[in-house]
Amino acid sequence: MPGSGNGKKHKGYVHLISLGCDKNLADSEKVLAMMLEAGYRYTDDPYRADIIVVNTCCFIKDAKEESVETLIQVTDLKREKEGQPPVIIVMGCMSERYREEIQETLPEIDIVMGANSWQDIIEVSDAYFRKRSEAGDNSVLHMQSFRDISENVFLEKPVKDRFITAGGHYAYLKIAEGCGKHCTYCIIPSLKGSYRSVPMEDLTAEAEGLAAQGVRELILIAQETTLYGVDLYGRKCLPELLERLNAIDGIRWIRIMYCYPEEITDELTEAIRSLPKVCHYLDIPIQHASDHILRRMARRTTQQEIRERLGYLRKRIPDIVIRTTLISGFPGETDRDHKILTEFVREMEFDRLGDFEYSREEGTKAAQFSHQISSKTKAIRRGEIMEIQQGIAARKALSRIGQVYEVMIEGRLTEDAPSEGDMFPFGNSFPEGNVYVGRTYMDAPDIDGFIYVRTGQKRYMTGDMMRVLVTGAHGYDLLGEPADV
Repeated sequence: MPGSGNGKKHKGYVHLISLGCDKNLADSEKVLAMMLEAGYRYTDDPYRADIIVVNTCCFIKDAKEESVETLIQVTDLKREKEGQPPVIIVMGCMSERYREEIQETLPEIDIVMGANSWQDIIEVSDAYFRKRSEAGDNSVLHMQSFRDISENVFLEKPVKDRFITAGGHYAYLKIAEGCGKHCTYCIIPSLKGSYRSVPMEDLTAEAEGLAAQGVRELILIAQETTLYGVDLYGRKCLPELLERLNAIDGIRWIRIMYCYPEEITDELTEAIRSLPKVCHYLDIPIQHASDHILRRMARRTTQQEIRERLGYLRKRIPDIVIRTTLISGFPGETDRDHKILTEFVREMEFDRLGDFEYSREEGTKAAQFSHQISSKTKAIRRGEIMEIQQGIAARKALSRIGQVYEVMIEGRLTEDAPSEGDMFPFGNSFPEGNVYVGRTYMDAPDIDGFIYVRTGQKRYMTGDMMRVLVTGAHGYDLLGEPADV
């Protein structure tokens, strides 16, 4: 059989579907790198695959439903495929949570792996193929692989050459696993275990490998990034990690996600302010602003403490962009609690904000709380919050006109690109020349906005950096043109 490109015997084709959060995506990219190193080849066509890996999510109801629908689709594909059917491997949070139910409900699934056992995928896959060969037919041989969630999930040898799926110019760097906060609405501690930091040397090596592959933006992720290092080094070491990453050649931006407000130190603030590659951008999920609801959520902060921390950040870093997420309709949320939240959103004027309707998840404390809120009320309250934020975002976008920003190019917009009515930034007529889609430091991939840059006849590549003058605004997005012409 032909080789896989690394001198090893070609074992077959693998197709991977990564669902849920960017933390899942980072694990998926490591899994693909391991499989390629072991002799498999990647295919983006599931009908061609010998192995289909589905990395599942079940954090909230919508994520669970997406995972179930995807598993049904791949098992349907397995039944329909002519010749030898693909081996289906399910991993991630859903397989950890429903390890028995998955194979009972969908017997076509061959291997179920827990959220903490993804590093065993080569050993498990090889063992499955050996057993199937010994059996001499294509019958389903159910296998499972689980590790205790308290175990270290990190590889003895870090994966340096990750299979980057996010376009190649940015990548997620997962700096820790698990969480010890135990918020009452969250299932993560029971699926992922307690907080465990990745050794700093491993992260530096992984980041250097990503830079060597052309990555220009590192996005730091974890269930909580601000506690990085406490378990390994006895102190918060995120500022030190940022210093090391800032020194890596090729990296232009470093973005920090998932910062708990009560854990943001003066030292971290100073590192963000002073290190040139660290974006003046922080994702700080506060979840609510009513002290009553914050206590019911088991959050370790108050509205006043949130105000003080945000005020300090804005004073020390005047151009900082703050993103947050909220939960509407948490059990026991009264009209007064909701009003407190709406007034807080108006007053604080977050640059970026997402609001989610509370999802009642089995196995969480909040699922047992009294005074659950109706779906209708949750939707109304979320709608009110997002309407307020839309006005704030529009005003902030207009205030950017006339400013010059460094922009990372994401791609080129073509005249036949799909658009949804008035969401198309140039109305009904496409402008002459090239139009590129990019991001400023103010925008994280997938969740924030874009800047559309009209460059005339000049061409750019994805990942290129350019200085752009903002000339207009369109909802959450900006319009611009090259500043250096």
